[in-house]
Amino acid sequence: MAEVEFERDGSLVTVVLDGQGQSAVDLDDPLRLDFEYVQHLALCLDALAPHGPLRVTHVGGAGLTLPRWVHHTRPGSPQIVLEPDAALTEAVRRELPLPRGHRIRVRPVDGAAGVRALRDGSADVVVLDAFAGGHVPAALTTQAWFEDVARVLAPAGLVLANLADEPGMRHAARVVAGARAALGHVAVVGLHEVLKGRRFGNVVLVASAAPLDLWTLRRATASATLPTGVLGGEDVARRVPGARPFTPEDAEPSPPPPERGAWRRR
Repeated sequence: MAEVEFERDGSLVTVVLDGQGQSAVDLDDPLRLDFEYVQHLALCLDALAPHGPLRVTHVGGAGLTLPRWVHHTRPGSPQIVLEPDAALTEAVRRELPLPRGHRIRVRPVDGAAGVRALRDGSADVVVLDAFAGGHVPAALTTQAWFEDVARVLAPAGLVLANLADEPGMRHAARVVAGARAALGHVAVVGLHEVLKGRRFGNVVLVASAAPLDLWTLRRATASATLPTGVLGGEDVARRVPGARPFTPEDAEPSPPPPERGAWRRR
């Protein structure tokens, strides 16, 4: 297990692994989402997912920030979290107790094996937010993996994936291409300066076998606290022409952040 610490600032607790912030959890306010891309994941869920309880599978757990938010905003939602680091999960449960009445079940398996074990059509939403050593694992970037995710989704189910990339978005564009080939409809949500290729950063991939309501998604981003935008699948393809889906043979982890100690996740 990586060395884990819990930094406290009032009710806000940051989970730090090997000196790098991984999750921020406000024990008094589960609606507080400190990390920008977690705000984007929540925005996409609110804009595109049906109201009421959702069957959500999270690939990657850490501090369980988004599962807590889903529990609060969609009471009764059954959630599965695939988190291979069982010792980390134990420490998080001890230091950051889950709310009463939750339906969050953590399985100590990696994303690839965990998704393979899920039943067909068993999830309304699959959220990919998995990092190892500061990278999105290569095995979770391929068209083949998204095809397995598509199998797990309900017919109108939604995939949300946290991606990290350098200016130019060449790695993210290949992940987007794979999701598009597997599911058919894709978009990317992120800060304007990241979408324009001005700096390293995170973007959220949105994918579904059903057409995406981009009008509603753009309306939601227009009212976001942070300067946030949306690129459709065609927009990404034009910005990075010729981007091919990753295969199991040529898959690569996401690029490392430029300043490891200064970059935070959840």
